Amino acid sequence: MGAVGAVLFLVVLATTVASIANRWSIPAPSLLVLAGLGIALIPGAPAVHVAPQTIAIVVLPPLLYAAAEELSLRDLRTVWRPVTILAFGLVFASAAAVGFAAVALTGLPPAMAFVLGAVLASTDPVAVTALGRRLALPGRIQVLVQAESLFNDATSLVLFKVAVGIAVAVGGTVHVGGAGAQFVLLAGGGTLIGAALAALVGLIRRRTTDPVLETVIALATPYAAYVLAESAHTSGVTAVVVAGVILGRSHHQLTDARIRLQVDAVYAVVVFLLESVVFSIIGLQLPTLVRNLPPSSTWWPLQALALATVLLGTRILWTLPLTRVVKPGQNRLSWRLAAVVTWAGTRGVMPLAAALTIPLTADNGSPLPGRPLVLVLTTSVVVCTLVGQGLTLAAVVNRSGLALEPEHTAREESETHAALNHAALAHVEHLASLEAMPEAVIDRVRRSLAARLDHEVESPDGTTLGTAYRELRREVIGVQNTHLQRLYDEHRISETTRRRLQQDLDREEAALRPH
Repeated sequence: MGAVGAVLFLVVLATTVASIANRWSIPAPSLLVLAGLGIALIPGAPAVHVAPQTIAIVVLPPLLYAAAEELSLRDLRTVWRPVTILAFGLVFASAAAVGFAAVALTGLPPAMAFVLGAVLASTDPVAVTALGRRLALPGRIQVLVQAESLFNDATSLVLFKVAVGIAVAVGGTVHVGGAGAQFVLLAGGGTLIGAALAALVGLIRRRTTDPVLETVIALATPYAAYVLAESAHTSGVTAVVVAGVILGRSHHQLTDARIRLQVDAVYAVVVFLLESVVFSIIGLQLPTLVRNLPPSSTWWPLQALALATVLLGTRILWTLPLTRVVKPGQNRLSWRLAAVVTWAGTRGVMPLAAALTIPLTADNGSPLPGRPLVLVLTTSVVVCTLVGQGLTLAAVVNRSGLALEPEHTAREESETHAALNHAALAHVEHLASLEAMPEAVIDRVRRSLAARLDHEVESPDGTTLGTAYRELRREVIGVQNTHLQRLYDEHRISETTRRRLQQDLDREEAALRPH
């Protein structure tokens, strides 16, 4: 199958399956993996080969950036300790546990076993974010899982590079002691590049009024962060995440409502297509990789299941003590919270992309032993977590009692709407006392803040009340935006409510533009 045909096939498959998943209320990533796997098993089905560079450069940057933009810095500050422990300690523990288990169960050489451990050590931000959108988790728990998956990649990447260096250095010398310096270079350099780029992009976007140009800048930002960081031999993943977190925090301040709505709509389409395609690829790749296994590797399904169990066991041992930090004073919820955080830690496209970059040969030119099995086990564990954990995550969350009831979200949004309207009315009354606007305009806004002016009425001095009305409504919406941000900063509303009401205000402001 040619490149163009493969792309069209993946887009059609992904769109169809994702539509079915939405209709049946099934997690789309899980169903996409199963669909890809089922199609790949059809006799005569063409093999789909995707270069790891394509996944790393084309697919990952916008998905990581979108996930980072959704991260709530306010909630992150409350869980930074457990996030740090999970992003560092749990990655090392998971890599060691999987490495030892692989040596005992698979017959892989120790060096390749620890390459496998490093590949599977971190959770995948793309998978975690895609699965988490359907869940009504409290802000702290959602941020804990999402932030861990975003920040643990630098640790996993250093481990992977060190492990691969050991595996290929047959008879050579590997300076493992340099891993600390390598981590500082990767993570620290990526952080600096991402922050610098975010500052530059922020300056440019504040001075941009063209919606098309603004959309192009928003789409190019994650790619620029990734390429610049990788060119400087630092972590492109870290650079993209840092840029996304910084720009996401000031997203509503950089542009006006019309541009924000357009950029958000374009990004939603891009993220949907890339996520759908990449999860389909995971399922499509597994049968092809299995065909390359030697005849002696017949136990790989049970081995993959055992390694997935080891990952879950290690994760719950680390998360259980940390739940008291997230929910202090609520010990009875510790095991429930640990279960949710553990079950939400899925693997995804990033481990597969990393595994595909393992060299074919060692330094002396001999084939790298166990590479085909490492690829199969990596992909199999990814499929296990996306299907097994993905399909049951909602049930685990609901059974835990931690999910927010729909009534809670609706009540919070309703109360916030009322607070914004009170703030807007107070501002209108202040303008009325100053006689800063025509009385007819003040009266119209006072009667209904959400009213739309259907036609313009001439005022005695020849100007239009419609123009004055739009000016006042935009000013009132600005007051509501400020009050909305204040409610969020004071921890009175959640990130989800802030984003939804921000979009409502943006739509209302965009509708005021004269046609």
